[in-house]
Amino acid sequence: MAGMTETARIPIVAFGPLYPYLDEALAQRFVVHAVPADADLNMLPDEVRQARALVSFGSVGAPAAIMDALPRLELIALFSVGYDKVDIDHARAKGIRVTNTPDVLTDDVADLAVGLLYATVRNIAANDRMVRTGEWAKGVKPALSGRVTGKRIGILGLGRIGRAIARRLEPVAGEIIYHSRRPADDGTAYRYIADPLDFARASDVIIVATSGGAEARHLVGAAMLDALGPGGVLINISRGSVIDEEAMVAALAERRIAGAGLDVFANEPHVPHALLTMDHVVLQPHQGSATVQTRKAMADLVLANLDAWFAGEPLVTPVV
Repeated sequence: MAGMTETARIPIVAFGPLYPYLDEALAQRFVVHAVPADADLNMLPDEVRQARALVSFGSVGAPAAIMDALPRLELIALFSVGYDKVDIDHARAKGIRVTNTPDVLTDDVADLAVGLLYATVRNIAANDRMVRTGEWAKGVKPALSGRVTGKRIGILGLGRIGRAIARRLEPVAGEIIYHSRRPADDGTAYRYIADPLDFARASDVIIVATSGGAEARHLVGAAMLDALGPGGVLINISRGSVIDEEAMVAALAERRIAGAGLDVFANEPHVPHALLTMDHVVLQPHQGSATVQTRKAMADLVLANLDAWFAGEPLVTPVV
């Protein structure tokens, strides 16, 4: 691996906020230039334009404009598994390599998905508010909830995280089904449903675990929500763009679906105001991988990719 003395003068860009542990480790290895995600890229100083690597959260990514603003850029190291906000085609055309941090966050994201499912179906957040505001002490009776045990769980996207979610729910689910672009080729026992609307009709719960990007944009739209139906629950730990947020808000407001547990949104950190008043919705501020253990593992993987690149060794987790 490249030592600190070997890389200490290599300039890199931290594009948008990162994570204190990662910030400190990068500062020990490189000359780090912090560039806000909303910076005027035409005004970058010459020393910043010399950066050879860029590090960013997946929610910030790397659009074509930042690649063009850094003519010596060789590597984009993402502090996330998702890379839908990186212009991959542009990176490939410019010969810029891209890495991410898969696997290390799978368990924590899957745990949160299951937590959101139980919190939504069992009214945990709404009942917590009832206790805290004193309504329960005043004699207000909480509404009866649904149950998770026995539900048919639909996993939208049976990748690493989708499979981890399915494994956690196997002991309680009535059945686990899935939809993706193509059936899994590893002999999984979960039932594959090729048509997305048939998949939604067959599901009591849809857990969105597919990758983001243009192909998945608004995959969950009004038609799928109507197919899920008034008893159905929607959980999203993937990307906000996968759901047509306007259609989802309308379906929740009109009780055309029973509830939703959401960790991601279309325009983060902004959340549709209507969701804030809905007791049948559980909201999280994009916390899927936000544990101390996982964020450190993600940071270490970012550092390993940077060290490998500047040592002339193979990248650890390349995307392109």
